[in-house]
Amino acid sequence: MNPIPSSSAAPAGRWPKVLVWGLAFALAAVLWAWGGEIAPWAVKYPRAWIVPLKFWISDAMTWLVEDATFGLFTFTELTRGISWAIERPYRLALGLLSHGLLQGQGSDAVQILPPLTWISVVAMVVALGRYTKDWTLAALAGGCFAYLAVFGQWQGAMITLASILIAVPFGIAGGLFAGLASYRWRPVERIIRPVLDLMQTVPVFAYLVPILFLFGFGPVSAIVATIVYAMPPMVRITILALRAVPEESRDLGHMVGCSARQMTWKIMVPSAMPGLMVGVNQVIMLTLNMVIIASMIGAGGLGFEVLSSLRRLDIGAGIESGVAIVVLAIALDRLSQALANKTQPAHIEAAARQSLWRRHPYTSVCLIIVFATGLAGLAAGWVQSYPEAWAVTTGSMWDDLVRWINVNYFDQLEAVKTAILLNILIPFKRLLLGLPWVAVVAFLAAAGWALGGWRLALLCALLSSFIALVGLWPKSMITVYLCGISVIFAGIIGIPIGILAAERERVWSGVKVAIDTLQTLPSFVYLMPVVMLFRVGDFAAMIAVVAYALAPAIRYTAHGIRRVDPQLIDAGIACGCTRFQILTKIKLKLALPEIMLGINQTIMLALSMLVITALVGTRDLGQEVYIALTKADTGRGIVAGLCVAFIAIIADRLITAGARRAKARLGLE
Repeated sequence: MNPIPSSSAAPAGRWPKVLVWGLAFALAAVLWAWGGEIAPWAVKYPRAWIVPLKFWISDAMTWLVEDATFGLFTFTELTRGISWAIERPYRLALGLLSHGLLQGQGSDAVQILPPLTWISVVAMVVALGRYTKDWTLAALAGGCFAYLAVFGQWQGAMITLASILIAVPFGIAGGLFAGLASYRWRPVERIIRPVLDLMQTVPVFAYLVPILFLFGFGPVSAIVATIVYAMPPMVRITILALRAVPEESRDLGHMVGCSARQMTWKIMVPSAMPGLMVGVNQVIMLTLNMVIIASMIGAGGLGFEVLSSLRRLDIGAGIESGVAIVVLAIALDRLSQALANKTQPAHIEAAARQSLWRRHPYTSVCLIIVFATGLAGLAAGWVQSYPEAWAVTTGSMWDDLVRWINVNYFDQLEAVKTAILLNILIPFKRLLLGLPWVAVVAFLAAAGWALGGWRLALLCALLSSFIALVGLWPKSMITVYLCGISVIFAGIIGIPIGILAAERERVWSGVKVAIDTLQTLPSFVYLMPVVMLFRVGDFAAMIAVVAYALAPAIRYTAHGIRRVDPQLIDAGIACGCTRFQILTKIKLKLALPEIMLGINQTIMLALSMLVITALVGTRDLGQEVYIALTKADTGRGIVAGLCVAFIAIIADRLITAGARRAKARLGLE
């Protein structure tokens, strides 16, 4: 019989890891104590060693715009062609929804046809809801659009909707074709996967700079930026949906002699349509997330109104415009989901023999309403546009609420802010800024090796070293400090709420509505009340980031606990475990991988929000990206954006590897 090994002795396989961690700790201790004397370069990266990558990128962009040519046309002519292809349909959509169809340019333009009346737009949305699902959805969608009119947000909402109607088809088509190419040719997928990772982790502000440089200031640039931001999920979902097509469908296509094109468009794409519609829904939601940021480079609409309110610190107007974006998002989200789940009608051939009215009743009704309200609008202005005198506003209520909180609770809020700043934020910030950069790189490499092997260790070492090479190490540490402390607070708040929601169904119903609302609110909306209550600075930024990034911590915790096998819980009860023991010894342990993935998503949202909090006085990479945008400095913005992306990639890879190891240890894989 083999002797049972002592629990105090480390298994043989762990000795290399123990040695690596020991060396990393020893290096950190030596550099911390004597680094300034024996190796000052290892403590603070020398300025003379900084690689001038941002200048190289700026020079490359200048060459691209001024000198690059493809023989038949220049790069500038290519961007102008793209602008023309986007601007034409955008002007048509804008004319139909907002300004009317115009003839002429500038101040000489004459309106030859008014826009669609607000009544006809609401009626079309109601008809679409009824067509895709039922009268409940029709009432919800129609009510959302009626809300926009009643609360005086109609004009801005229609400008935003015009941008969405153009950006979404381009994003869907681009993502679909990129996904098809990746599915068909594996080398394309290997090339495009890291590109998608960068597109989803580089802050939006970072690629606003080159887009602004290439396409100029205006709505076209905003639509291009929106397409770039919204396309990656469509690519990934297309690949997954095509791979999920049953083998029987493919065999059937081969049996009937389909060509490659027929196999793609007659078999694969129709079979993958439910999954592809999920991608369409994601493109729509991400497009709506971009409306405020896109307004910084020329997009109008609701996003511009929120941004203007933030600059004026007009919290009431900002919240109203932000809620209007949420209402628009709810309507489009529910309609796209219903369209994704809609089944094709049976007896198509029999339906084809029916009259046009019977085949397309909703379209026919909508056309009648459009013509009838259009003619009525010529005589009655309230039919054409919702009267301003009838509009309802809650702006003064929000302003009065913030004023009341400031008057009655200023001392308490200031005491909490000061206590957290002095006892938590500032010490943690000084700790990270004081760490030797070589020791941090060594720690990340050791963590990568322990969790994922030498490939992950090399990736972590290279990406973290890049941050030092480009001279942005101190600002990166401030970013890590703000992100880390925000994620800790989000976990402290979100995980207990997720546990409570998982244990009680009635609580989960309310929490689900709350986190759905949090995830649809535009990120800029969080800044206004925070600035009004706490003014600018790191504390205000942290509060905004925690509020924005809280939802995944709650959702994944509740989801992980609710997925625990009931048989294991019954076994615990049979063994006499108390309710607390079942929670801590069974549920939380088995839900740990899901909770880790929730923390991972919280980190991603926190990093994306930190770039926006540069507007409230932070001094991190977000400020670097924002300054680059205001100065149109392409190289500076791209380098700072890459640093944010590399921080996100390191965190993502380490946490994902840790979650995978936890699943394997718990026998969940």
